[in-house]
Amino acid sequence: MAGNSKKSLIPTTFYEQAHNTRRGVYWLTPVVVLILYLCVMGVFFWLQRLQSDSVMFITIDQETRQQRLFMVVVALSCVIIFSLLALWRYTRFRTRAEAALIAETGFRRAMENSMSTGMRVFDMHGRIAYVNPAFCRMIGWNEADLIGRTTPFPYWVPGRHAQHQETLDILLSGRTPSSGLEVEAQRRDGSRFTARMYVSPLRDPNGEQIGWMTSMTDITEPKRIREALTAAHERFMTVLEGLDDAISVAADTAEGLELLFANRTYRRFFGAQSSGHAELLGGRLGRFTDETVEIYSESAQRWFEVHHRILAWTDGRRVRLQVARDITERRKHEDASRRQEEKVQLTSRLTTMGEMASSLAHELNQPLTAISNYSMGAVAMLKSGNADPERLLTALQKAAEQAERAGKIISRIREFVKRSEPRRQRVPAMRIVENAVGFADIDARKRQITIALDMPESIPDVMADPILIEQVLLNLLKNGVEAMEQSDYHTLHLVITEQGALVEFAVIDRGHGLRDPERLFEPFYSTKSEGLGMGLNICRTIIESHHGRLWASANPDGGTIFRFTLPRATPQAASSSEDTQELHA
Repeated sequence: MAGNSKKSLIPTTFYEQAHNTRRGVYWLTPVVVLILYLCVMGVFFWLQRLQSDSVMFITIDQETRQQRLFMVVVALSCVIIFSLLALWRYTRFRTRAEAALIAETGFRRAMENSMSTGMRVFDMHGRIAYVNPAFCRMIGWNEADLIGRTTPFPYWVPGRHAQHQETLDILLSGRTPSSGLEVEAQRRDGSRFTARMYVSPLRDPNGEQIGWMTSMTDITEPKRIREALTAAHERFMTVLEGLDDAISVAADTAEGLELLFANRTYRRFFGAQSSGHAELLGGRLGRFTDETVEIYSESAQRWFEVHHRILAWTDGRRVRLQVARDITERRKHEDASRRQEEKVQLTSRLTTMGEMASSLAHELNQPLTAISNYSMGAVAMLKSGNADPERLLTALQKAAEQAERAGKIISRIREFVKRSEPRRQRVPAMRIVENAVGFADIDARKRQITIALDMPESIPDVMADPILIEQVLLNLLKNGVEAMEQSDYHTLHLVITEQGALVEFAVIDRGHGLRDPERLFEPFYSTKSEGLGMGLNICRTIIESHHGRLWASANPDGGTIFRFTLPRATPQAASSSEDTQELHA
């Protein structure tokens, strides 16, 4: 049972069917012959007995002949019976062979009819000798329309008979490639399709070639899909190769990075090696992150903005995709813009100092005059010979105090005007306020304006560049003083409050007010006839670079309120001020 279960049941079914249809036929002829022979022998013996009964006496010679005749008849009977048995055995063997052949033929015919591949046989002269149903279904012509046909065949495409004849000549000459031929044919309804044809020689039992067996498979749809995929791949590769970004894909292996793909821009910068991909990783090897960083490539001498991502490759491996954009020119423009902004800021400070020159001269004139008077008084006392040491010491101390005051004023002016790199650091907010108010108070007293300071007893430190923030606060105070020059109210308020993690500075004036406060921050927009319209725009840029916000709103009591915020300095920020300066430099 185990051995029978391993055999295929499909051919057995065909064999049993053919055997069952002829089981009662193969032994019928020998049986009929045997019956007829027995009948003849029975008649023969009956006639012999009848003859012996009718004759009264028989001679010896006649009896001998009679016995010999009987022996001959018996021998012939044995030969006939043996021949009948041999004939029966041969008939049985032949019948079984025919049944097996019929079953084999039926099985192959059923298998052939179930195929979707079209089979066609040419004789040695190019005449169609056989087609299977699949071939007929493929081209739409019946078997009777094709058998015996010669060129031109009905499925040849009109206007291309020469091309088809050339293909047929290649086929008949045996020069068909093993990969097959791609041919185009036309169906009976006029539609066309593309097929791939394979050819093999057809031989008789003696091994002599009698024709060619061809098999055809409709590849119209696979070819269309393949062409569509090829076109899509070409378009995709054209886009990738045409990008200005350097795109590369690399996999981590035991020997290092293996470069799997690189577009033309990458190859132009780094060649076809994985060293450029490793250089652009920027030390992120082993860290599967999607962050974007800016890296300077020593080999390419360029700045790149690198987008790094992990994805699954076609073989299932996790690989690294990098898109590196050349930002060298952008960095140059940013550096130039930063230098230009610094120049604008310096120009703004110089312009402000130029406008305050007369007031500053008056401010410095007071301590200088006092120093001169105290010095002349001390000289007079020494010349008169009545120098009182205590009075002389008092005069010299007062002169020294005035000199120190003048030195502070000059130092403050130099620190404000000199050019320096922006640098965020932990700085007391009170220091910024005192310096800015000290500068603005000179112009305010000249215009008979009082600056009133409203702030909590313990104001927290802020993270800021003190010079830039002093410039912002000074510009706002100066604008408030100028706006209140014609006002009946002569007090400019500076209010400082804590707003959670921020410190808010508010400059409140009661001047003429503004119709659209937000337009003040637009470049080259100014309400002053002599203004350039860049001061407040620069101030907003400075505040936003400190992660703060600068805005203006109307004062309900008349005038305008300018507010800006700065982040508070935390203990962590204080312990890592050096890192913060590097980050925001």
